Amino acid sequence: MQPKKNIIHLPVYKPGKPMEEVKRELGLTEVIKLASNENPFGCSPKAKEAIIAHVDQTSIYPDGGAVELTNAVAEHFGVHTDQVIFGAGSDEIILMLARAFFVPGDETIMATTTFPQYKHNAEIEGAVCIEVPLKDGAHDLPAMLAKINERTKIVWLCNPNNPTGTMHSHQEVSDFLKAVPPHVLVVLDEAYAEYNVSGEYPDSIALVNEFKNAIILRTFSKIYGLATLRIGYGIGHADVIRSINQVREPFNTTGFAQKAALAALKDNQFIEDCRDANARGIAYLSEQFNRLQLSFYPAHGNFMMVDVQRPGAQVFDSLLRKGIIIRHDAGWGEPTKIRVTVGSQEQNEKFVAALEKALNEVPVEA
Repeated sequence: MQPKKNIIHLPVYKPGKPMEEVKRELGLTEVIKLASNENPFGCSPKAKEAIIAHVDQTSIYPDGGAVELTNAVAEHFGVHTDQVIFGAGSDEIILMLARAFFVPGDETIMATTTFPQYKHNAEIEGAVCIEVPLKDGAHDLPAMLAKINERTKIVWLCNPNNPTGTMHSHQEVSDFLKAVPPHVLVVLDEAYAEYNVSGEYPDSIALVNEFKNAIILRTFSKIYGLATLRIGYGIGHADVIRSINQVREPFNTTGFAQKAALAALKDNQFIEDCRDANARGIAYLSEQFNRLQLSFYPAHGNFMMVDVQRPGAQVFDSLLRKGIIIRHDAGWGEPTKIRVTVGSQEQNEKFVAALEKALNEVPVEA
């Protein structure tokens, strides 16, 4: 039994330990998870009602075309229904893009460090990944442009970038798209777009309408708080969406996810409240990091990357023993940096208190 040669080296995704397991292993009564950029305020009550109302349909296959939700998203953004596609999270749309466009030997360009699923899915399809180092935590757009050639199929822009949280403005992205050859698809991954309060975030719908070779990815997992239901969407030119649909599995999103997303999309007040609370959380954490003399990247999502000036893995372990789960990944190539989700004010305060103790316990990196 021999798998494809190009997947043998791929790492298997290792999820973080469940909170209950951490409690049991460490003898803790309270654990706060600030590792996965989830919404600390849950989801809209209207989404919960929609889930409950759908229980009697559990035995019936979902709408394979997500027609009702497609119509709602198209109306919400002012696009045509044939410009919208849904997946089991935006992760699945990344998978479908790779499946639809890559053949062995194609090239694809992405930042390093960024969301790892771009590289993972490209390599499964035999594409060659060209990684361009971040510049001050952000995509180096001129350097990425310089790597484009006739073999390039897709360029990935994570905006805000995960894990750094940095953002490119509308003008920067527009200028980039103008310089990209029309045979290259540019994926604008905007999983955290709804959190943005900068006033300079790209009007990506206008960009998609201007550039046939651009597609937006968004998700209901973050600010909408529907991570467990796994539903995200893409908006692009009808021809691009049709190509992705040709490789999409039938019934790839559940009825519960579709109904909850439909209700969540209509609850503007919940989104505004979460956005405002997140902005206050970023301001609070920024103030505390400054007080602790820790440098950090400007945050435009619902998470922050901070340099703790000590081995990040050791700070992670110290925080874990105190009941705070954050994120540190050796694969980032940033050994002294951690990423923390912006929580509720209470969670943020408990994180800062635990971080201060951890900083006293872990020696500064020489």
